Amino acid sequence: MARLKNEYKVKIAPKLKETLALSNPMQTPKLVKIVLNIGVGNASTDKKIVQTAVDHLSRIAGQKAVVTKARKSIAGFKIRDGWPMGVKVTLRGEKMFEFLDRVVTIVLPRVRDFRGVDVKGFDGRGNFNFSFKELVFPELDLDELDPNVSGMNVTINTSAMSDAHAYELLKAFNFPFRGTFKS
Repeated sequence: MARLKNEYKVKIAPKLKETLALSNPMQTPKLVKIVLNIGVGNASTDKKIVQTAVDHLSRIAGQKAVVTKARKSIAGFKIRDGWPMGVKVTLRGEKMFEFLDRVVTIVLPRVRDFRGVDVKGFDGRGNFNFSFKELVFPELDLDELDPNVSGMNVTINTSAMSDAHAYELLKAFNFPFRGTFKS
C-alpha cells in the first residue's frame, strides 16, 4: 500500500472529519484522481515532439500516456482537425498516491527558487490546478530533455464540496502552499 494512502486512512481522514465538523465519515474529502497534461503546440511541424512528450510523461506517471488531438480546425492557430495537441495521463488509486508523495517530498523541493504553490489554483468545486515550468522529476535524465517539451499541468481532483475542504485535505498531505487560503 502506498505510504500516503495508508496515512490517509489511519491519520488524515479521522482528523479531517473532526476538524471540518462532519457528521458522516463518508463526507470526508478524499482524492479522486490526478490528471497530468503536457501541451505540445509545435507538434504540427515535428511529429518527434509528440513521441518525446509521451515518453517523458509515461516515465513520470508510471503508465502509458495518451495523445490528445484537436477536435476541430482553427485557421488562426494553424491547427487541423485530428492533429496532436498534447499528452495526458489520469492517475487513480495507488499510482495517484505515489505520484503525490513524490511531488510533495522530492519534486517540489527541487524546483529552482521554490516558495510554495499558489493557493489561487482552486477552481471553486474542490479541485486544484498547478503547473511546472520545467520538468525536474528524478525519472527523467536532464541531459535527454527536449527543449520543446517543457512544462506540465497537474490537476488534483478531490471529492470535497468546497475549496476550503480541498485546501484542508491537501494541507494534511503536507502540500506546500504559499500564502493562506481565503474562501
